Amino acid sequence: MSVAEAFEKARSEDRAVLVGYLPAGFPDVEGGIDALLTMVEAGCDVIEVGVPYTDPVMDGPTIQAAAQQALESGFRIADVFRTVEAVAATGTPTVVMTYWNPVERYGVDRFAQALADAGGAGLITPDLTPDYAPEWSEAADERGLDKIFLVAPSSTDARIESTVAASRGFVYATAVMGVTGARASTSDLAGPLVARTKRAASAHQLPVGVGLGVSSGDQAAEVASYADAVIVGSAFVRTLLDHPDDRAAGLAALRALTEDLAAGVRRRA
Repeated sequence: MSVAEAFEKARSEDRAVLVGYLPAGFPDVEGGIDALLTMVEAGCDVIEVGVPYTDPVMDGPTIQAAAQQALESGFRIADVFRTVEAVAATGTPTVVMTYWNPVERYGVDRFAQALADAGGAGLITPDLTPDYAPEWSEAADERGLDKIFLVAPSSTDARIESTVAASRGFVYATAVMGVTGARASTSDLAGPLVARTKRAASAHQLPVGVGLGVSSGDQAAEVASYADAVIVGSAFVRTLLDHPDDRAAGLAALRALTEDLAAGVRRRA
């Protein structure tokens, strides 16, 4: 199933898509794969596999801690493709979220080919804007990979329009200004940003997903009332960090959280 097909299926069920994120190699490679497969079984429609990086300027302390653990355990880029392959084998659309430097160092064309070979659906590039992405756009277009760019509350209408035009799969709307992290309430900036982005995206029939901050089913239901996808990362990571010495308990808690979030995107508060 492609990302586009996941959104089509959700629309047919009158609900939003649930996108779940974990960094590859956390808590270790096999443990990360088990966690992501649990999230798929419990209701995630699309999976984001993160690339641990030594300079995660957009990530809050929770994701930084997980990435550091993966790096200290010997994470390598090959582990990303191994993780993608395992998750994509379930039929769940699987995208990679990464800062641009690791892709550039690995080789843009080489990275794109490895991602496609693993069954990956595309790439989310938080620190790469479309006007600086000709090499990635060409590599992605050659292989049919989705190009998922970000918009923010500070984005001008012109920037949103150009970002939407360059994207494929969906547009990632960052709902808050600042670093990632689960929050007690959703941002007041999210609704207006999604509305602006949807106006630009309508001509391209491109869905809009909201990320940064969702940590409960009630919050997911709130965001699902105006967005096409609810993107959750830090809450999943925190659940595993809270169970460092009991893998089974961590997976059980992860399943419960995913089920709560999956019910939330179906409620559409």
